Amino acid sequence: MTVIQEAARAIAEARCIVITAGAGMGVDSGLPDFRGNKGFWNAYPALKGYAFEEMADPRWFKTEPRRAWGFYGHRLNLYRATTPHEGFNILRQWTQDRDYFVFTSNVDGAFQKAEFSEQKIVEYHGSIHHVQFLDPDENTEIFSADDIQCTIDEAQLLAAEPLPRIDGKMLRPNILMFGDSSWLSERSEKQGRRLRGWLNVIDGGKIVVIEMGAGTTIPSVRRFSEKLQSDGATLIRINPRESEGPLGTISIADGAKKALQEIDALL
Repeated sequence: MTVIQEAARAIAEARCIVITAGAGMGVDSGLPDFRGNKGFWNAYPALKGYAFEEMADPRWFKTEPRRAWGFYGHRLNLYRATTPHEGFNILRQWTQDRDYFVFTSNVDGAFQKAEFSEQKIVEYHGSIHHVQFLDPDENTEIFSADDIQCTIDEAQLLAAEPLPRIDGKMLRPNILMFGDSSWLSERSEKQGRRLRGWLNVIDGGKIVVIEMGAGTTIPSVRRFSEKLQSDGATLIRINPRESEGPLGTISIADGAKKALQEIDALL
């Protein structure tokens, strides 16, 4: 039996599905692969010399706010314009007659755009479609970014004034960055509480975890998937480079869209 056949059988027998996704999930939607400095610089030539970890730091909003919003504003515009790939539709079809939850480290809002229920999604690292104050000491509100507009000089990756502010106070994305002590986690924590409550009341049904594009560099998604596996779930890990997992993992060394299409063809 091939791994695709194993995965199809596990999904067919599942009563509940947990979808977990890392950055690789968006590659088939045309989003850039930031894997390694070379991949990051290919996506953002103006940032050559900086690592992704350096740019994903809230200090830039204080020291070079046009650069900070150039980077994050470009991503906000990109994600708004991106259509989730066919794999999202396949997953949504599989969850039509099964209970499910989504756990993702991605901040792009792709699962909401693909019409998964907002009440069934955990955005572990936050969302670029929400903003907060850069210095939230006096105001801890999290706002929708629907009205945020960023005009970007793409050659220099600099945002034009006026930058996103409220009453003159700088805004930033409600995303967990590196070295970030000011991220307001309330929204993500509320999502996490819904997930934990759901897991606590599942009636002993078979759970299948379908993990896609989650690497080892930032292992949040992999750790969560493996925790569910250790509690008795079946783990299907789809990853073209890092598909290995604990004993019992159904490892598929391929991209998300192709693997999901091949599994769906057998269901």
